[in-house]
Amino acid sequence: MTRDRSENLGHLVVGLDCSTTATKAIAFDRRGDVVARAVEPIPLLSPRPNWYEQDSSDWWLSARRALRKITHCIDPRRIASLAIANQRETFVALDRKGRPLRRAVLWLDERCKEEVEPFSRMIGRTRIHRITGKPPDYAPVVYRLAWMKRHEPQLFRRIGMVCDVQTYIVWKLTGRFGTSWASADPLGLFDMERKNWSAAILDALRLTRDQLPVVCAPGTVLGSITADVSRGTGLRVGTTIVAGGGDGQSAGLGSNILTSKRAYLNLGTAVVAGVYGSQYKTSLAFRTMSSCTGRGYYYECSLRAGTFALDWLIRNMLRIDPSRQPGIYRQLEREAEQVPAGSDGLMFLPYVCGVMNPYWDMNARGAFTGLSSSHSRGHLYRSILEGIAFEQLEAIENLEQSAGTTVREFVAIGGGATSKLWLHIFADVTRRNICIPEATEASALGAGIAAAVGTGWYASFRSAAREMTRIARTVKPNSAHVTRYRRLFPMYRNIYPSLRG
Repeated sequence: MTRDRSENLGHLVVGLDCSTTATKAIAFDRRGDVVARAVEPIPLLSPRPNWYEQDSSDWWLSARRALRKITHCIDPRRIASLAIANQRETFVALDRKGRPLRRAVLWLDERCKEEVEPFSRMIGRTRIHRITGKPPDYAPVVYRLAWMKRHEPQLFRRIGMVCDVQTYIVWKLTGRFGTSWASADPLGLFDMERKNWSAAILDALRLTRDQLPVVCAPGTVLGSITADVSRGTGLRVGTTIVAGGGDGQSAGLGSNILTSKRAYLNLGTAVVAGVYGSQYKTSLAFRTMSSCTGRGYYYECSLRAGTFALDWLIRNMLRIDPSRQPGIYRQLEREAEQVPAGSDGLMFLPYVCGVMNPYWDMNARGAFTGLSSSHSRGHLYRSILEGIAFEQLEAIENLEQSAGTTVREFVAIGGGATSKLWLHIFADVTRRNICIPEATEASALGAGIAAAVGTGWYASFRSAAREMTRIARTVKPNSAHVTRYRRLFPMYRNIYPSLRG
């Protein structure tokens, strides 16, 4: 691409989406249109079964390379500010000189399961839920820190700074340890109502606030690009770095989910749906997350096995390597399209990675039920799509009842939103419209919106989201399929209670 020489200086923002497998750097204009885009991978390591780690240096290498690609395409003087959307519930521990004590431990990692019950009892299960907004579960970082304290005590005693991904990248960009409320709260160390680190939880871990970054409202300027970083990234010295948020909440902002009538539906490795609420509420029906607007919250339901379950079927059951047969997803979708709604009696319980809301059972397992000799791999594939949709219907109905709200439509984002079949299944099962936004990178756009507010383009997050997001099309329910799925849903709801013992 030819290097841009536009004279519209300071008219772009960059959303840096530091996800589990890649860093995406996307430059947006004031309308939220993409001007330049770059992607750099991040290696994922699994030293033991169900352990997932990364080298934090790879976070920075990936981000630096992605930013260098962006600034090679556009004049860096056009970039007013940058904000980060980061993979949540992932951390790296640094020593007092800023050196990693060990590899970063990711949100996928299950090593801390045995720490959840004793640590949450130490604080009080109800109390830790009320403070953090999260029912006891192995996802929040607090339980991984408890694991480190028990199993790696010598390293734990040397901790100088606990960094979420945003903190680490902000430190590399500016030389300061700072993060957003919406990146701090998924750690499970954050007092959601007081907007600060919880003294009770830190005391239980024997950590102090000095070992954690400064926390700021989203949209706050955290620092600016230094000369050394400018040389490595191509960003202009003095470019401001603005507090963004976790990738889930950023996706909510990038989908303009600022009303309780609309929910985001992120169809990624996990399936995550969130509804905006102005009041702080807790419930077993959802986990409560800070909004990237700095005001209000997202009531969020989550299923760990989204597209993960499809990959599991392809790799482990069908014994196909998608890297060698990249067309396998489309082939299986074509086969699933030939299967009638309801998969001829085959149902899938998508708890292959346990279940969060509403049961919070880390040891739950998935299941196919109704399997017969007449079922094909197309049936298996479609039943997974339907099972995840059934689970979303149950989750959103529980959320509506607990939060006292009514969700009329979903905004579908993430890689799974490219599947026309799955979108139609979601519409038919949930009996709600599924909106597809123009922007396919909602997390990066959410970070871009935070940067736009932080740099003064817009007076509020609401006005920025209104101007920078748009819906491209809407998928509506098919009445015939709705009737079929309505009859099947009670059967689906009975699967887990029947198998739990």
